[in-house]
Amino acid sequence: METLSKKICMLGDFAVGKTSLVRRFVYDTFDDRYLSTIGVKVSRKLLPVASGDRVADLTMILWDLAGSEEFSQMRRAYLRGAAGALLVYDLTRTETLASLGDYADQLLQINSNAAVVIVANKSDLVAAGGNDNGIAVATLDGRALAGSLDAPFITTSALTGANVEDAFRQLGQRVVS
Repeated sequence: METLSKKICMLGDFAVGKTSLVRRFVYDTFDDRYLSTIGVKVSRKLLPVASGDRVADLTMILWDLAGSEEFSQMRRAYLRGAAGALLVYDLTRTETLASLGDYADQLLQINSNAAVVIVANKSDLVAAGGNDNGIAVATLDGRALAGSLDAPFITTSALTGANVEDAFRQLGQRVVS
């Protein structure tokens, strides 16, 4: 079995749930206290990934980057060497989708072969809030962005864990193949 180690970046605006997604994926926990990431936090998780007729043990080195404008100059340095990224937006704050294209452009300028997955997070809050037309539009727009990047689109909930493992697994398969 092949063993690989790949740098994965978490990209998106502040408070979209990047840190919560990493915590759910790596530790299977959720903390509803908001703690803003300053700079970068690095975590690791081993994930067996099937790619074609082989299985690889992929160590995902997860770089959770700050999502504020203050760190945009440093972000380019953090993106160097990234094999892929989860581009995350908040379904309850549809304006957070607007900057994902810029994050993708920045990543792909530095690593033209980087794999991406578009993640619409906080689906649990959407379900609790009823049927909102703005959220339907944000989902369609998120799918459109994913289509333009030839990337998967997935809705997640770091709170419940819904589709979190799947989002990282899809990215892992794209990185390995």
